[in-house]
Amino acid sequence: MIVQCKNCSKQNRLPAARMRDKAKCANCKQPLLPLTQSVAVASKADFDELVRDAPAPVLVDFWAAWCGPCKMVGPELEKIAGKRAGEVIVAKVDTDALPDVAARYGIQSIPTMIVFRGGNEADRLSGAMSASAIEARLSL
Repeated sequence: MIVQCKNCSKQNRLPAARMRDKAKCANCKQPLLPLTQSVAVASKADFDELVRDAPAPVLVDFWAAWCGPCKMVGPELEKIAGKRAGEVIVAKVDTDALPDVAARYGIQSIPTMIVFRGGNEADRLSGAMSASAIEARLSL
């Protein structure tokens, strides 16, 4: 998966299985982990690797740029990513860019958030709500 450095904004490739290891930016050598922001999933292969190999639960936000409620949920998920850094990986899947991934999980309304553990769906939630409501209703 591609992780953006918080310091210099350089894009870094990082295997999902190493999300709890120490990793540094290839450009500025600053730490990349723990992730304090969401990660945009760029491909079906990246998605599969992330949910299969991540050493922590993965909270995936299925969204689209044209969706008003998705725009409201985005900042709330960033709060969770910052607050739960190192405990939960927050990922974003654009359903317009990756319709095959959305179809695989039967996404019919957005935003829909799914928690994956060990490659399997553990919990699901749809609709716009606050970070505290998301955390309370999902088994993170």
